[in-house]
Amino acid sequence: MIDPYVLDLQDVDEKQVAVVGGKGAHLGGLSRIEGIRVPGGFCVTTDAFRRIMAEEPSIDDRLDQLSRLSPDDREGIRTLSAQVRQAIEEVAVPDDLAAAITGALARLDERAAYAVRSSATAEDLPTASFAGQQDTYLNVVGPEAILRHISRCWASLFTERAVIYRRRNGIDHRTVHMAVVVQQMAFPHASGILFTADPVTGNRKVATVDAGFGLGEALVSGLVNPDVFTVRNDEVVSKVIAAKQRAVRALPDGGTQEVAIGSRQQEQPALTDAQVVRLVQLGRRIEAHFGRPQDIEWCLVDDGFQIVQSRPITTLFPIPEAGDQENHVYVSVGHGQMMTDPMKPLGFSMWQLTAMVQMHEAGGRLFVDVTRRLASPTSRAGLLDAIGRGDPLIRDALETVLDHDGFVPSLPDASPGGPPAGGAPAPIETDPAVVTGLIERSQASVAALERDIRTKTGAALFDYLLKAFEEHKRVLGDPLSMQAIMAGMDATWWLNDKLQEWLGEKNAADTLTLSAPDNITSEMGLALLDVADVIRPYPEVVAFLQGVEDEDFLDELAKLTGGAEARDAIESYLDRYGMRCVGEIDITRPRWRERPTTLVPVILDNVRIFEPGAAERRFEQGRQKAQEKEQDVLSRLRALPDGDRKADETKRMIDRVRTFIGYREYPKYGIVSRYFVYKQALMREAERLVQAGVLTEKEDIFSLTFQELHDVARSNQVDDRLIQQRKEAFRSYHALTPPRVLTSDGEAVTGAYRRDDVPEGALVGLPVSAGTVEGRARVILDMAEADLEAGDILVTTFTDPSWSPLFVGIAGLVTEVGGLMTHGAVIAREYGLPAVVGVEQATRLIRDGQRIRVHGTDGYIEILP
Repeated sequence: MIDPYVLDLQDVDEKQVAVVGGKGAHLGGLSRIEGIRVPGGFCVTTDAFRRIMAEEPSIDDRLDQLSRLSPDDREGIRTLSAQVRQAIEEVAVPDDLAAAITGALARLDERAAYAVRSSATAEDLPTASFAGQQDTYLNVVGPEAILRHISRCWASLFTERAVIYRRRNGIDHRTVHMAVVVQQMAFPHASGILFTADPVTGNRKVATVDAGFGLGEALVSGLVNPDVFTVRNDEVVSKVIAAKQRAVRALPDGGTQEVAIGSRQQEQPALTDAQVVRLVQLGRRIEAHFGRPQDIEWCLVDDGFQIVQSRPITTLFPIPEAGDQENHVYVSVGHGQMMTDPMKPLGFSMWQLTAMVQMHEAGGRLFVDVTRRLASPTSRAGLLDAIGRGDPLIRDALETVLDHDGFVPSLPDASPGGPPAGGAPAPIETDPAVVTGLIERSQASVAALERDIRTKTGAALFDYLLKAFEEHKRVLGDPLSMQAIMAGMDATWWLNDKLQEWLGEKNAADTLTLSAPDNITSEMGLALLDVADVIRPYPEVVAFLQGVEDEDFLDELAKLTGGAEARDAIESYLDRYGMRCVGEIDITRPRWRERPTTLVPVILDNVRIFEPGAAERRFEQGRQKAQEKEQDVLSRLRALPDGDRKADETKRMIDRVRTFIGYREYPKYGIVSRYFVYKQALMREAERLVQAGVLTEKEDIFSLTFQELHDVARSNQVDDRLIQQRKEAFRSYHALTPPRVLTSDGEAVTGAYRRDDVPEGALVGLPVSAGTVEGRARVILDMAEADLEAGDILVTTFTDPSWSPLFVGIAGLVTEVGGLMTHGAVIAREYGLPAVVGVEQATRLIRDGQRIRVHGTDGYIEILP
């Protein structure tokens, strides 16, 4: 009969997390790997923990109180968690449970020394390590002491740091249980940590070993700096040997003690190179068993390695699946689309099906494989130039990868005989009718989609959508549309380059493009000012909106004085822009039409900050500034040698940029308009599947790819476990920072600006909208929580078009992600806001409320005293 309270490590494997916790399950799995030595021991199961918890009813009440506390209420958590720990430690271990534990000790050696180690069920998991959250006790001797320390391990589930960690990660305290591992002590000559992938760069081909003398506690506690070895291809490629003045040793009667290391031994390496290589080979065996890179605790005993813990390295960004063993270089799609948050499966699969190039998913983000373009000298130069203009950090990261000898293969140019047949497309005329025609064709295509999709359901809907995706790509890839976009961008670059060369002006195009026509995104921000004008005269409506929480508030609004006019204005706005939202490239994100409360705080800010008619005034002021700048530039050019020619060329380019630059924003609007039509049809299908009992809730479709959802609609069957796994994975992806460039070795390459023309201490970024402004920094991560005053500077991770209504009320912009032609940059220029984007860790380095100075012309931010 299997004891419900005690299991030998040899009888445990990694599938038994619910019984023996994460650490116990991993140790059981380790003990089954051929050639891996794990100190013997046993696990006290989670059943024992549950029994102890049931012995003291007051614990349950305190857990209720803990669950109601904010994770920021440190004092309340400290007090309550201490009470829970004390109550657990005071519970007497029942006789039969104590007998099971002492019996297991007797079978090993009850006089030996043991490590007593916490093993929670939410610990050492692939998506969250929970490292350091619970307690471990070393060199515990005798049954009585071991029972006492097992109680302490149970209680350590409720340390202050563990409680806060769970609250911040949305984990219910009652869903986590504590097992305890009791293991024979290893008394090592040396010990430390092995990472089977580089924990800093993410490179899976590189392993790092931290090593020190004595027990590993000296390294974990920071008592000494370790020796650090780097290993690649079974060779130590670098090492740093530290002066190790202290070590932690076991005492004969139990416990541990810090001891001094003799001066001659201090700078001796804790391991030889041969031992390091042997250890890494063992690590690779462990990594292969668990199927992912590992963080491994090891001990060197009598020239043999013992493994005392192995957990997944949860901070590594996943690698896209390539299906081959070749080297690959991936560029982030999210950095170009200004949406670096993870996407749900339906979201990224829909983007893959409607994109113009093949995209690969990893960690809920999408990447484009640029390996072949980097491999050919001609396409490499074009790629680096195009990327460098938009985002210098990506260019620098790619150049860093190219410096890795042999990583990117060298291939001949695709067309060594000359340019492709037909040559480059002829440039389009500077004619506003081109833009008008493109917009009309896009609108007609969306209208046809809305009309035709209404009658489709079941398998017919998915067949229709696959055809609609082809039309989607046809509209997106329209050569005339691409020419119009490039015409505006090329003219911008020409003006900036030539006017700096001829007049010494930086970023002159920023002013020349103010209030350019046909910019759907800037119109969206100004249109919300017009909505505020309708609402402002009605105090009852304003007061009502200040208390709005329910999404059906528009129905209630019509009952108030002025409410019908206010409702009509908001409805009209939603008819034109309601398909937009933050992170809009992910079809699963709630749209403004689905969640109109998102717009209410911005409308109220506009009511408070602006005077009536602000939208028209702002647009006209921008147009006049651009006109004055044009006259100033042309008159100064005519005064130069060959000035008439330069002025004429510049005038043609100004006309060209003002004709086409606004259209740069329209294709995205067209994409998102189509996406909302797709989504509404899929949500109707989800409702049908819920009513048929196939799905639990409509939003479950978000956790399936489009192809999987197609199969579910056809078969009326779904794998509920798959949906749950996808939801858990999506939650874990939020903790990962997507790199701009990622290699198939797992190396995340961030890039650097390589500039020496900025003041010391300034934060460096990419200048995208000229001017200098000082103001209060408002660090805002969620548009719905924006609380801005006139003159504030918005600091955030990224902005997509949905943020543009906020732009009308701010004085400047700083983002962590972005490039010269991403949406935030385009709208900042459109509104004349000094802006710097691509500022690494801006939301952490700049504190909310600090005064800062944004140098939008030169690309840096000063934090002011």
